[in-house]
Amino acid sequence: MAGTAMAGIASRLKHNRDKAQGIGSNARAVKYLGQDFEALRRDCLERGQLFRDECFEAEPSSLGFKDLGPNSYKVRGITWTRPTELCSNPLFIHGGATRTDICQGALGDCWLLAAIASLTLNKQVLARVVPPGQSFQDDYAGIFHFEFWQFGEWVDVVIDDRLPTRDGELLFVHSAEGSEFWSALLEKAYAKLNGCYEALSGGSTTEGFEDFTGGIAETHDLRQASPHLFKIIQKALRRGSLLGCSIDITSSADSEAITSRKLVKGHAYSVTGAEQVEYDGQMVKLIRIRNPWGQVEWTGAWSDGSAEWRHVSEEDRDRLGNRAEDGEFWMSFRDFLRQYSRVEICNLTPDALTDDEFQKWALSTFEGSWRRGSTAGGCRNYPNTFWTNPQFVIKLEEEDDDPDDDEVGCTFLVGLIQKNRRRMRKMGQDMHTIGFAIYEVPEECSGQRNIHLNRSFFLRNASAARSETFINLREVCSRFCLPPGEYLILPSTFQPQENGDFVVRVFSEKQADFQELDDPVESHVEEIEVTEEDVGDRFRSLFGQLAGHDCEISAFELRRILNKVVTRRDDIKTNGFSLATCWNMVNLLDKDGTGKLGLVEFKILWTKIENYLNLYREKDVDNSGCMSSSEIRVVVEEAGFSLNNALHQIVVARYGDSDLTIDFDNMVGCLIRLESLFKTFKTLEKDETGEVEMNIYEWLTVSML
Repeated sequence: MAGTAMAGIASRLKHNRDKAQGIGSNARAVKYLGQDFEALRRDCLERGQLFRDECFEAEPSSLGFKDLGPNSYKVRGITWTRPTELCSNPLFIHGGATRTDICQGALGDCWLLAAIASLTLNKQVLARVVPPGQSFQDDYAGIFHFEFWQFGEWVDVVIDDRLPTRDGELLFVHSAEGSEFWSALLEKAYAKLNGCYEALSGGSTTEGFEDFTGGIAETHDLRQASPHLFKIIQKALRRGSLLGCSIDITSSADSEAITSRKLVKGHAYSVTGAEQVEYDGQMVKLIRIRNPWGQVEWTGAWSDGSAEWRHVSEEDRDRLGNRAEDGEFWMSFRDFLRQYSRVEICNLTPDALTDDEFQKWALSTFEGSWRRGSTAGGCRNYPNTFWTNPQFVIKLEEEDDDPDDDEVGCTFLVGLIQKNRRRMRKMGQDMHTIGFAIYEVPEECSGQRNIHLNRSFFLRNASAARSETFINLREVCSRFCLPPGEYLILPSTFQPQENGDFVVRVFSEKQADFQELDDPVESHVEEIEVTEEDVGDRFRSLFGQLAGHDCEISAFELRRILNKVVTRRDDIKTNGFSLATCWNMVNLLDKDGTGKLGLVEFKILWTKIENYLNLYREKDVDNSGCMSSSEIRVVVEEAGFSLNNALHQIVVARYGDSDLTIDFDNMVGCLIRLESLFKTFKTLEKDETGEVEMNIYEWLTVSML
């Protein structure tokens, strides 16, 4: 297990370094599974062979695991076919990407298709997902690639063009005329990223919005609409956001049913404008909506050619240009709230908007993880562990430029997204129930970043705001307006001790300072000073008996001595000291390099162990004889070490049992190891820079100890 943990930690450190160098941005996307599109295509062209993707084979496991699993009747008769075998002149994109390129197949991923459809409305955003220059004519080698945003970074996914078909027809997404293939290939790349096609079944359009833009999506329920919603929509349009709206269906018979006023239920519309006009001496709020079908338009008030337009000024009529049957129409905001069920806003990141006409959000992103026994504290209902969750602080200094009357303050959105859960469905796992709480930072901690607020703070203070709910969705997103100040954001699962990785993002109207609150990594262990004269006669004679003829104690002898002592005690649990722990003790205190402990060295060790024993008994609050994972966190601090969240996770993973408890010998092993690592680092540190340089030989020498 230690080996796996070591490899995992090394890859996490590499990931952080890559990120610091800009890898993971849209311009330098991470190559998914290490596959390099250009190199693979070049290789295929040189060999004169079409690409076959060994990382996502044309076989049943790529289709699914249950409804589309290998034994399901639904997968009978499926063959994987290249577009060049399906039609004589296949096209990648013809005449631009349009809504008719996206027709649903035998997969419940209409949420994804609605998101792909909204992509076709924004050419700039589309080009980030569908890299240009791909075709079935120039340099065709059966290989294509697409870029998706995944939990804080852009990923470049390579696929071959073998698509699932039955009786010569595409099984899933297809274009209306059947000769355009960009949407089917995009769906395949997204299926590969999520493990298989079936993993795409069921979801919300906001998830697709985000993976295609890197933006942050919020949903507004129109039955409980914010009084500021019209202004929120206007601001979103000014910021280049993607906006969708829909009417909920109450039964499957309702799907795409058309109401008497020509609105389609269960269908994804786009919101394209929000304006006010003077009508009969009063200001009326209007909203412009687009039906991606291109026809079937609202026939009520303010629709194309309706009587209301005769009572507005010519200037307003020209400005709002009510066009004929093109799928786009105006309606009053009041009717919009009555007729539609929800509006979804995907707020785009500053880098997605190159156009200066758009106002841009400021964006802050942090990755984190919940780990059993260290940082998976659960929600506020669990006060003993809640404080151990990762903590992030945001400093809001500037108020909004154009506040609403009763909402002077700083507007910001918080999105908490759980990573990779769709991919885990194959393993029978699903979404955690997640949410977050926001606290005002106490005055005495203002401006401090090297501090992880403890249990007593959360027992004494109520939250200033929180996510609307804890819910088992991929993302929880809420909008807030708070007075300027410093705020603490605590993301958590509802239940404690659930492993998971997450990304927390904050979009703020003004630039805001956002960072993780965490303890510094330091050692304040006091040296135990002992001379020959300090050793009493009784201890000296005991040492003589234990050390034998060479008057020194080896790791083997030390193990025998310690295990004899601890097994007599019934107030502590222990499996006995391991040889590795005893070697660590000898290494820490062996001043003369003999690999054994002399009298003074043994006396220092004995004093340390006595101190550890007292600390262990004092902190074992429930008298269980061993440390719980939250107790060990306190023990490590009392022993003189300050560790951050990532290191607390490693302590529990390395020294805890399967039930996350740590017994006495493991606690001692942990504290001794920490002290010896800090000492080694200090010895090798370069001019107090906090850095060490070493070659492979030195690294192995130190690590093998």
